[in-house]
Amino acid sequence: MVKVETNPDWKLQLRYGKLKTQYHHYTAIAEGVAGKLGEGYSCPPGSAFLSVKTWASSPDESMDMVRILSEEIGFKVTGKILIYDTEPVEPPKEDPYGYDIGFSPFDPPKDK
Repeated sequence: MVKVETNPDWKLQLRYGKLKTQYHHYTAIAEGVAGKLGEGYSCPPGSAFLSVKTWASSPDESMDMVRILSEEIGFKVTGKILIYDTEPVEPPKEDPYGYDIGFSPFDPPKDK
């Protein structure tokens, strides 16, 4: 794979096939519970959605990455993980990776 970190045109080269990668870009959204999060992450404890952008070989690999990353940072996935094909913000690397991790807290529905 071409070194893209030094190439400001990586997105155009990827789009037109001049930059090759074995990975696809996905955005994953997972429902769960934020606990005590690791350094560099912030979200009030409680119900939240986790979003992660990934470069992975398949939607299943992206889902596995979300599960692993969430455990490492203190987020417990308790619901569905949705995977979407999306345009990348960061260039691909030689290995799969996740980036741009974010949280959206929400109040869970009250039982009637």
